[in-house]
Amino acid sequence: MPEVQKPTTTVDDATKKEQEPATAKPPPPPPTPVAEIKSNVALLERAVTTLEPRFTHRVLRSLNTLRKRLDDTVLRNAVTELYTKDTPIKKALLSWIPSGSSDMEVDTASSATPSKTPASEPTPEGEIYLRLLILFHLLASPSNYDKCRDLAHETVERMQTLNRRSMDPIAAKVWYAVERVYELRGELAQARPLFFAAQRTASLRHDEETEASLLNRLLRCYIEYSLYDQADKLVSKTTFPESASNAQCARYYYYLGRIKAVQLNYTAAHTDLQQAIRRAPPPKVAPGFYQAVHKLVIVVELLMGDIPQRSVFRHPVLEKALTGYFEIVKAVRAGSLSQFQTALSSYSSTFESDKTYSLVLRLRQNVIKTGIRHLSLSYSRISLRDICVKLNLDSEEDAEYIVGKAIRDGVIEGRIVHEKGWMECGGPKGGYGPEVAEVFSRRIGYCLDLHNESVKAMRYPLNAHRKELAAAEGAREREKELAKEIQEGDLDDDDMGGDF
Repeated sequence: MPEVQKPTTTVDDATKKEQEPATAKPPPPPPTPVAEIKSNVALLERAVTTLEPRFTHRVLRSLNTLRKRLDDTVLRNAVTELYTKDTPIKKALLSWIPSGSSDMEVDTASSATPSKTPASEPTPEGEIYLRLLILFHLLASPSNYDKCRDLAHETVERMQTLNRRSMDPIAAKVWYAVERVYELRGELAQARPLFFAAQRTASLRHDEETEASLLNRLLRCYIEYSLYDQADKLVSKTTFPESASNAQCARYYYYLGRIKAVQLNYTAAHTDLQQAIRRAPPPKVAPGFYQAVHKLVIVVELLMGDIPQRSVFRHPVLEKALTGYFEIVKAVRAGSLSQFQTALSSYSSTFESDKTYSLVLRLRQNVIKTGIRHLSLSYSRISLRDICVKLNLDSEEDAEYIVGKAIRDGVIEGRIVHEKGWMECGGPKGGYGPEVAEVFSRRIGYCLDLHNESVKAMRYPLNAHRKELAAAEGAREREKELAKEIQEGDLDDDDMGGDF
């Protein structure tokens, strides 16, 4: 009988099978909002038991993404699954959630996977967290603003009654929601006494995160109504907590920069705004705050006499938001008053909504100074009438006043001839003279002082010179012994090095 050949697997087939990629497992589906709320409540309980606030901050970091996925059904299911028994807290939470036809729907994703019922009710931190979610959900519709205010007052009273140190980060978020409620209702000034009382309490209890949040709430309340003097007094009478989060610090530095910019302290304002940019979240996480800070920074830099870099206006988050400010920068750089007036009239609504209109108006003098500087470099003599025409000024008297002020401030070199009605610009300075010698002497003195201070600031090891003296003395002793042996003839030719 013919032999049947068995199929054999070669080495190549085996290697091919090994090289075939394994079927990739599909990624697990993202957790449902109800499951995420339950896990956050568990993290809050863990933060209380282990005394680790990092779990609470982890929960609060996911608040912005979670609040976009909330609805009535999600909140009702979360409260029902967390509170299995009919307690007063459960009834109070369910009373704030609007009832509708969608309440009878079941979360299919959460029902498909069996969930463990909690052994006990959530901690008070979990209750305040659920109240915060309900508050943010109600803020989405203007018809619930009255209900939001009542819920905010009840939540604040509940927090003050509990008085728990582990609730400090959540309380800071609650106070932000309270401020948002009053601001959307147009009653932000009425919330000021409430913020003051809570700030004093937080300061006495050393709730630093809540205190930082309340200081920012008060500063925003003052700036909203242009009460910059009272805001400055508040800053001078209080101390911002050093251990506050970066988000609170960034907002605080932004308010400080705005206050100092209005008070003509542009250098300090620029420093505070740079600190706000460094402390702020990434641009994609908080684009609104990033845009607001850069708008104010650009205006402050122009008032300081600097021109912002062009790369700032090419940033993908800032490109559209800074269109009007880019036109203002071009007008200031060119010294064209007509271009400045055109940009100001075109984007006045934008500047007013950003609350930078009064600061932009101050740039008119900078535009005129730049234009006069360009004219002084182009002409050796020019009439005041021509200055009025080129800079679009109202009269020759205004031109004479502006030119005289520019000469007095050292912006240009020249003098005004009143009899003939023109301005004579100073010629180019020589390379030498008493002024140049004075400048060089100041620079040389600065270099010498810097050298002397550097020498004084040097640090040397203690008694390092003694080691060098000991080494030198040892070398001398060896040389003396070597010379003595040579004289006595103890060394032969091999020890002396061969032929030598």
